Amino acid sequence: MFVAIIFIALAATLVWSVVYGRKVIRTEKTDAVFGNPEKAMGGWHWMVMGVGSVLLLWYWFSWDAARAFFPGAGNELCQVAKLHRAANPIRSTFPVGDNRQLLGTVLLARDYGELDSLEARLVITDFDDADRETLSGIIADMRNVMAAHADSSFLDSTVSDRMDEVAAQINTLADDMARPDYPGPADPATLEEALAQPGWGESSVELPPLPMTDRGRKFDAAGLILEVIAKDYRDIRNQGPELVAQLQDIEARIKGFEVDTDAAADVVADREDFAKDLMKIQRRIDDGRIFPPAVSDRVEAALIRLDDVQRDQQGSLRWINAIAMPGGEILAGNNACSEQGSGRWLPKPSDTLSTFIRMAHPDVGYKGFPLLWFKMKPVSEMVGFLMPDWIASLVPGEHPRHNEDGVVRSNLKSKVYSVVTGNFSSFSVPIPDGHIWDSIVRVLMGLFFGIILGVPLGLFMGLSRFAKGYFDPLIELYRPVPPLAWAPLILTIFGIQDDGKIFLLFMVAFAIMVISARTGATGTQLSKIHAAHSLGASNHQILRQVILPNSLPEILTGIRISIGVCWGTLVAAEMLAGTTGIGFVENVARKQSDYEIIWMTIIVMGVLGLIFDMLMRWVIIKSIPWRGKG
Repeated sequence: MFVAIIFIALAATLVWSVVYGRKVIRTEKTDAVFGNPEKAMGGWHWMVMGVGSVLLLWYWFSWDAARAFFPGAGNELCQVAKLHRAANPIRSTFPVGDNRQLLGTVLLARDYGELDSLEARLVITDFDDADRETLSGIIADMRNVMAAHADSSFLDSTVSDRMDEVAAQINTLADDMARPDYPGPADPATLEEALAQPGWGESSVELPPLPMTDRGRKFDAAGLILEVIAKDYRDIRNQGPELVAQLQDIEARIKGFEVDTDAAADVVADREDFAKDLMKIQRRIDDGRIFPPAVSDRVEAALIRLDDVQRDQQGSLRWINAIAMPGGEILAGNNACSEQGSGRWLPKPSDTLSTFIRMAHPDVGYKGFPLLWFKMKPVSEMVGFLMPDWIASLVPGEHPRHNEDGVVRSNLKSKVYSVVTGNFSSFSVPIPDGHIWDSIVRVLMGLFFGIILGVPLGLFMGLSRFAKGYFDPLIELYRPVPPLAWAPLILTIFGIQDDGKIFLLFMVAFAIMVISARTGATGTQLSKIHAAHSLGASNHQILRQVILPNSLPEILTGIRISIGVCWGTLVAAEMLAGTTGIGFVENVARKQSDYEIIWMTIIVMGVLGLIFDMLMRWVIIKSIPWRGKG
């Protein structure tokens, strides 16, 4: 019910966005002409429409909407799939559905082609004339016996009778399915067991296999009967006495094709291979699956009639299957039914959300680590991490020693040392913790070092001929190399801890920020610099009040790009080596083929990337409001 409400709300929002958008267009100011940057501002309703469209497509192609609006359709289509599976052994021999030819036609064309290849091969072998004559005779007789299988005069009389019997059974089944009361009252115990099954997608079994409705029971009963009919049909073979005698004679002649021990080794091998290939074709012909073309017409007609009846009995299921379940179908296995196509590989939003909610619980998390939570950490640990130990060495005096009584008395130096090493009692404060937080911190740290080192160097390169000539080749040497190419080397040097991943992200952000800052510095209008010089500005003032403000649009755009590239690089680095982070979660889920968790991590990464980008847009709007208005 929740999914159905969300789907309807999204559809209504989509319609409202279109209506509201057209209203805005009609009431827009006349000076908002094409090309005016102001014309592209706002439009939040189109953002709502874009997000709603993606969610609607996700609900639709993942079959989550079908499960919400038609919860019983999955079980009924499972019974339809059982009937289709039972009919497959018969359907596969006729030009029905995806098949284009009779099975006998396909077999004849294949075996004739292989015999043609053997004849062509016979010409280039080193056999003597007697062997060639023997083999040519065997091939000719095999052609004749294949043609005899398609000749009704060689057909055993019992084959036609058995074909008619199968056709009659299929027609009887079609008549039964057309009856409204078929297959009769349900057994109370069986029906109770079926209704006690978990719903569609509520357990590890995708679709409950036992029929839960009258329509489902009809297809289930028909499928059981058709399985017996199909078994009888598979047992029919075109093995008349004359055909059997001819095939036995051919088999004896192939086996009698003895190897000449006096021949060369390559000739001996050719004789063995040739005889083996002939025997394969002979055994396929001996299987008796080639019939005269008209002998099975009645079975084909009965099967087509059964298909027509079962399609009529599906009723609205056909429309539900075609419209509400795009990109796939439901298939029946031996013990259960499963979704195929997009309904299988595209997890349902409701399942993905429930997986995220379950993993977001701090006591569950993933691999014993929460997704995003907090932990209480003593302030002393943070002080010890931030303050270097050498501060204690600046305090005059020596560290205390114990006296003859074994008592150690602290002094100022020992107290300072305890503070800088974090070895003192303190209160605890909550700090963020979890896979998501670890990934965010790594991105921010790598980005921070890339900005504070890359921007000054980029500005320096944009203002100095020496800096540009010296550093440009070095930057351009490693910048085109994909970050993942550096990952194995960096992770080998630094290990799987955070410093290696942060350094890799720094390398990514550093190159981007250098290029952005250099481009911004070299793009400053010369007239503004001359004006500043004429007003008596110093070099420092020109850099701070002219070049840097003009470079800010390029620098902030570089930060936006760096965030996206760093985020993608981090996930790949965490997949290569790591014990925490979003990439680590996805990597473990990939190895376990847990597609719901994989999609959940993809969505989390996308949402975090969108949040970072929106923050950068806000920073750009607030810090450089003049952009595009010069």
